[in-house]
Amino acid sequence: MLNFKIVSIFSSIIFIGLLALSLTQNISLWWLLLPILMWFIVTALGSGLIGWNYHFKSLNHNSKNTLNQVAITFDDGPNSKFTPQVLDLLKQYQAKATFFCIGKNIKQHSNIFKQILAEGHTIGNHTFSHSNAFGFFSTQKVIIELENTNVLITEVSGLKPKLYRPAFGVTNPRIKRAIKQLHLTSIGWNKRSLDTTGLSEKTILNRVTKKLKSGDVILLHDTSEKSVRVLEQLLLFLQQKKIEAVTVDSLFNIKAYA
Repeated sequence: MLNFKIVSIFSSIIFIGLLALSLTQNISLWWLLLPILMWFIVTALGSGLIGWNYHFKSLNHNSKNTLNQVAITFDDGPNSKFTPQVLDLLKQYQAKATFFCIGKNIKQHSNIFKQILAEGHTIGNHTFSHSNAFGFFSTQKVIIELENTNVLITEVSGLKPKLYRPAFGVTNPRIKRAIKQLHLTSIGWNKRSLDTTGLSEKTILNRVTKKLKSGDVILLHDTSEKSVRVLEQLLLFLQQKKIEAVTVDSLFNIKAYA
């Protein structure tokens, strides 16, 4: 699998080789720009596609799981209107899930956050602000975001979270340094529902259930009525297929809290 280090080394070797060649041969400047362009394109894709594990490893699926289990994960909550509906459905179908919560939303809806934990679900850090510019934050600013959320979670629940879901699925060297310093485990996904887009419920459900297999990690959001309706259909599908929905720490056999 391509990663940042390999691509950077490979691109540098090509660039240096072409530069050396240009000293003896009349080659176009475009040839020198080619490895730089290749590096930029691959790095841009790798930074936005969490499944590549381009900058650091995220747990995206567990191919070794033999228990016919999947993990349903929710980003961006708690939400005062939709998270309780999600919790009701999970309880109805006896399913467990993982909620990657935004710090500012935990602060605003601490009772719902406590309810998530009280009903046996797992929680993780999804930054404090979920800023659109998060991918451009400095290492120190990323650390502050994640630390503030962790401190808030500890204040509200007494727990010290170890799980982190990158905002927008974006990764880079600065985020890598931050989660290493804070000893966090990055959790990705391999079934992205795109439930926050304009896609229909039928299309979203099909994206999740098509070729669904044991060990998969599903990304949903507890932030809209459409997502709630998709969740209900998904839980019915899992019930019919006798697939158990578990928390990510259970799926990967890791610790969710320090």
